[in-house]
Amino acid sequence: MVARLSLIRRYAILGFIIVGYIIFQFTRQHPDVGRMSQKEGLRANSSQFTLEGEPFRILGGSIHYFRVPRAYWEDRLLKMRACGVNTLTTYVPWNLHEPERGVFNFQDQLDLKAYISLAAELGLWVILRPGPYICAEWDLGGLPSWLLRDPDMKLRTTYPGFTEAVDSFFDQLIPRVAPYQYSKGGPIIAVQVENKYGSYAKDVEYMPYIKEALLSRGIEELLLTSDNQDGRNLGGVNGVLETINFQKLSPEGFKYLDAIQPRKPKMVMEYWSGWFDLWGDLHHVFAAEDMVAIVTEILKQDASINLYMFHGGTNFGFMNGAFAIATPMPKPMVTSYDYDAPLSEAGDYTTKYTLLRNVLSRYHSEKLPEVPSLQARRVYEPVIIQKHLSLWESLQFTEKPLKSEKPVNMENLPVNNNNGQSNGYTLYETIIHSGGLLNSMNNVRDRALVFVDKLFVGVLDYKMLECALPDGKGERTLSLLVENSGRLNYGKLLDEQRKGLVGDIELNNTPLRDFIIHSLDMKPGFVNRLSASGQWNSVFQKPSFPGFFHGKLYVGGHPRDTFIRLPGWSKGVVFINGQNLGRHWSMGPQQTLYLPAPWLNRGNNQVVVFEEQETDGKIQFASEPDLGMTVDVQ
Repeated sequence: MVARLSLIRRYAILGFIIVGYIIFQFTRQHPDVGRMSQKEGLRANSSQFTLEGEPFRILGGSIHYFRVPRAYWEDRLLKMRACGVNTLTTYVPWNLHEPERGVFNFQDQLDLKAYISLAAELGLWVILRPGPYICAEWDLGGLPSWLLRDPDMKLRTTYPGFTEAVDSFFDQLIPRVAPYQYSKGGPIIAVQVENKYGSYAKDVEYMPYIKEALLSRGIEELLLTSDNQDGRNLGGVNGVLETINFQKLSPEGFKYLDAIQPRKPKMVMEYWSGWFDLWGDLHHVFAAEDMVAIVTEILKQDASINLYMFHGGTNFGFMNGAFAIATPMPKPMVTSYDYDAPLSEAGDYTTKYTLLRNVLSRYHSEKLPEVPSLQARRVYEPVIIQKHLSLWESLQFTEKPLKSEKPVNMENLPVNNNNGQSNGYTLYETIIHSGGLLNSMNNVRDRALVFVDKLFVGVLDYKMLECALPDGKGERTLSLLVENSGRLNYGKLLDEQRKGLVGDIELNNTPLRDFIIHSLDMKPGFVNRLSASGQWNSVFQKPSFPGFFHGKLYVGGHPRDTFIRLPGWSKGVVFINGQNLGRHWSMGPQQTLYLPAPWLNRGNNQVVVFEEQETDGKIQFASEPDLGMTVDVQ
């Protein structure tokens, strides 16, 4: 009898464990289950926001999950919370989540649900900014490049080719985030309708379409728009709260909001805490005291605020945008997105952070959380290059080349399951029978290295439209290695962001024909095939450029953050264990690349550098970033 009771007791305990596990899994998959009751979300029915009917001020900060290694999400959000920020804002980059038409990725680094859930666990509300256009100093403002395969594409309009693609993306995105809304027990208190559309404003039917695209898929929270000064009169949509963006305080902004939305809360959706940097310029800084003085004044005027950025992170890979407003010659963004923000690119506290924390603490009834400790850093021993592979030797690891009578822009190449090439380099080769004057006809996007029989002869770009080719006998191979330096992310020229060779190039006034075109998008699979191959040349052989250079970084003990320095190199891309850290360019301003510890392994790490023109054979490390000579934001 005793034995039987003992057995029953064991089964009962086992049953409780099984039921508990099932409940745990269910609530994890259904975030609206098991949360505290949330009835009345964010409202804008008076001069102050209310949440659950009580006055609520948004003290927001932007951190983009796609610019921060996932292993550091929690660290950055905890530091944000400790500064007194109560609301996380983030964009959603369509071009990462749908890299090929109909192929969606919401895993690992792009696990948006995990990011939103983490924010909730750490006590942060969320304002979601799902686009589809996000600006963000991100390639094509977050729009997928495969949209540009359509020669008639009209981005950010109700052109059917665009809206069909948006509908398909939102059909995947919105059902993933809708369960995390406040009304479902989640942290999302507001959703933004598109982004800065007043500065684009090509189609009056577009914003109502985006609004309906959100509502019809289950978005129930407060809707917002966000516009710069030049677009305030054109970016609104019926029934949606307008917000403004600026850096220097101007009374006109709040007067505008009071005029169009009397007795409504005022919000600065993007208070620019710093600024972005461009290759060939200086590193922009915005004085901490000036920034905090303006934040203080905004809050004194009973407005809500979102700091763009609170923590900028990094434009890893080839995803940086480009800038051109008053000139047809765009300049690409640098790899670092430090932004001179309160939290640095590597998650360090700054003077801005300390001063901002003092200000925001006044708007909390309870003491702020303790400031988390910083990540340790390490200066590793220099990596000595052990082997190299020329650009031409690497072509065996790329997709099959295209033979074409005329040049084809990278987006229309038949690669990546006929989605074209998004980023990286494209090699165009043809046969010539003489030397003379090569004219790009301004059809190089964005920069081309020119070779004759693999010997470098010059550069073509927006400024240099001509290149002299040496005379020679017989047939010779002309090669143009064209780099997509980054598509514009802002302005009215988004439809014109096709890259590679976008039209004819001429030799002695005659258009060149019969090209062989190689796609070099340098995705992880390509880099890993390269690293594992036995085709590398010994370091004792003189390297040819452009080329790939291989070395090993040994990490003893626990990996730590570091910065890569390449003082003896010119221009190219750095890969660690197949991960693209971004571009380096000696012209600056940026002189170091951030290498986060989570992307390193104990023991040997594979380092591959694609270099265009020169190397001193070693990769160095530093404990602090060098973002270049500074200039104040104007």
